[in-house]
Amino acid sequence: MPSDRAYRVRRIRRHVGLGLASVALTVAMSAIVPSPNLVFRLSMGSAYAGLALVGISLAIGPWNVVRRKPNPVSTDLRRDIGIWAAVVALFHVGVGLQVHMRSMWEYFFYLSGGSPRLPIRRDAFGLANYTGLAVTVILVVMLATSNHLSLRSIGARRWKAIHRSIYVGFPLLVVHGALYQLLERRQLPFVLLFGAMSVLIVVVQLVGAYRSCMSARRS
Repeated sequence: MPSDRAYRVRRIRRHVGLGLASVALTVAMSAIVPSPNLVFRLSMGSAYAGLALVGISLAIGPWNVVRRKPNPVSTDLRRDIGIWAAVVALFHVGVGLQVHMRSMWEYFFYLSGGSPRLPIRRDAFGLANYTGLAVTVILVVMLATSNHLSLRSIGARRWKAIHRSIYVGFPLLVVHGALYQLLERRQLPFVLLFGAMSVLIVVVQLVGAYRSCMSARRS
């Protein structure tokens, strides 16, 4: 793996740029949320910013396919964008758990009024939070392995399998987001933005898959 000074400087610059872009996008989205609650606005802003970063990271592979460029197991650009997508998502989890309930456990369990035998939340609110928890676990694992050491020690095939778990995480992310659109009765522009972003990400993946299939047939 490259280790020269120019490479390290390039990676640092990219991370600084991605970090600033992530903060700017989160702040910009938070600023247009019509609520006096700063925590809620940050939760909303980071949710949309995180979705955008996940979408960009997922689009790099299909974009390479469309341009007929090599699509290696790992590239620094895709990995770095994925790192910041995970960082923003984890920030969203942190602030989001402060919005609705006094205790974090109430997002997942009935602490009062529920069945004593099965205190796990079984309503739409619980489903939204459990899907969000599953996505969080996936992103934490991906974040922890987004480095050269993990790639070398795990091996390319296993490393790729771990990072392909985002294709399981993305549908869960859509379910999580869609449920919160309904639970919080969000205004139509935010619903449309979420829907447009989700559909665009799916379309990009389908285009990439179609082009890959066509290339395989020609080969």
